[in-house]
Amino acid sequence: MAQLPPGIRFITLFSRDQWYRAFIFILTFLLYASFHLSRKPISIVKGELHKHCAASHEVELNSYREYAAQIQPVKKPSNVSQCGWEPFDKNNYKQLLGALDYSFLCAYAIGMYLSGIIGERLPIRYYLTVGMLASGLFTAMFGLGYFYNIHNLWFYIMAQVANGLVQTTGWPSVVTCIGNWFGKGRRGLIMGMWNSHTSVGNILGSLIAAYWVSTCWGLSFVVPGVIIAVMGIVCFLFLIERKCFSLIKTIENCTMSLNSGTAVTAEGRHGTSAISFLGALRIPGVIEFSLCLLFAKLVSYTFLFWLPLYITNVEHLDAKRAGDLSTLFDVGGIFGGILAGLISDRLEKRASTCGMMLLLAAPTLYMFSAVSKMGLEATIVMLLISGALVNGPYALITTAVSADLGTHKSLKGNARALSTVTAIIDGTGSVGAALGPLLAGLISPSGWNNVFYMLMVADACALLVSLKILWSCDVFPLCQAIYIKMQIFLLQFQYSLL
Repeated sequence: MAQLPPGIRFITLFSRDQWYRAFIFILTFLLYASFHLSRKPISIVKGELHKHCAASHEVELNSYREYAAQIQPVKKPSNVSQCGWEPFDKNNYKQLLGALDYSFLCAYAIGMYLSGIIGERLPIRYYLTVGMLASGLFTAMFGLGYFYNIHNLWFYIMAQVANGLVQTTGWPSVVTCIGNWFGKGRRGLIMGMWNSHTSVGNILGSLIAAYWVSTCWGLSFVVPGVIIAVMGIVCFLFLIERKCFSLIKTIENCTMSLNSGTAVTAEGRHGTSAISFLGALRIPGVIEFSLCLLFAKLVSYTFLFWLPLYITNVEHLDAKRAGDLSTLFDVGGIFGGILAGLISDRLEKRASTCGMMLLLAAPTLYMFSAVSKMGLEATIVMLLISGALVNGPYALITTAVSADLGTHKSLKGNARALSTVTAIIDGTGSVGAALGPLLAGLISPSGWNNVFYMLMVADACALLVSLKILWSCDVFPLCQAIYIKMQIFLLQFQYSLL
């Protein structure tokens, strides 16, 4: 009898349930990677929106007539500006670019609190599809400013605000979906691997944007916009938002169950009503981890939006090469997220893992600010290390910790709190994500070293606000266990003396 081909034997090693889990894992990974892919171009294009032309700013005008001659309206060729793209070609370009970041992130933070509540009450597949299609539209809208020669600051700000609002549909939806399909076993490792979609999306977004940034920066936004819109269609066609009670059923029965709204989760039928906002805040650990993420995300998003420009200034590279080099920070973030998940699973202590990485991150940032000025090789090494330590706690809190809290034992089986809890934690974190780039834009004119000092203070604050949860969840139970073992040992010792 002929043996089965190796590929068929491999397929039969796994059950249908395992194949569905793998499919949802990959699909949600790609869906959210496309969200970050569409956010990254602005950081790459900054170096093109403003080009260094110090000489033009330092020219001293000797007379009013000479000054007037220089400011006479001259018709320039389309898309050509001496110091970049108007209005970002002025001396206050850092503040203007910071305003773009702040507009997106403020809208994202505000929208996130509402998104989780809405997401609990709507079918995830429809909600996520609409959000992705709208994200594609507004991402491409920013790039259309290039093709239509638009130089109005408010056009770009409104594009950022609209995009920030619609992108809030993504995170609560995909975390809820992945949480519905995967239980608590090895959740840290699985979600650490899954959360690398953030870094993968940033890397792909950087490479795509960098490809066109020097020749036609409008395409740096239009192409990612098209990609996320296409992924929205894929989401509509293929996403199954929760695991059916028995995946031995045919996919047709599962789909009928989902469409009729009677799907049964793996956790059972408990808690069919969505949790309130205040109810989610009362879950132990939600407030502490939310504040911790606020400071952790402040650091991460400052790197996300300002790292290419920093590399351009320090290493004196063009926008494309700086964008390519900045991807190493996200490569380090992939390993950091996986390592954080693996350690937290092994120790069964999420808070301790976050605290340890935050403790190491602050001195590493100081080393980065000093070593990055010593040459390209040193910058590469520090980008990888900093990316791992900065993104590790951020990745762990937004995935495994959020999923743990969204299915906390205090909910008594109510599985419909996951989206709201995720939105609260990530929404609070997004406040920090909005503040970080804004502060970087305000502080950077006084020197990049001051920006790094601000980031180190933020990491220290993240560690401080996590001390309460670190003590209650990890340190106190550990001390209690040690105390009980000592008591048992003393009793046994006294008994042996009798």
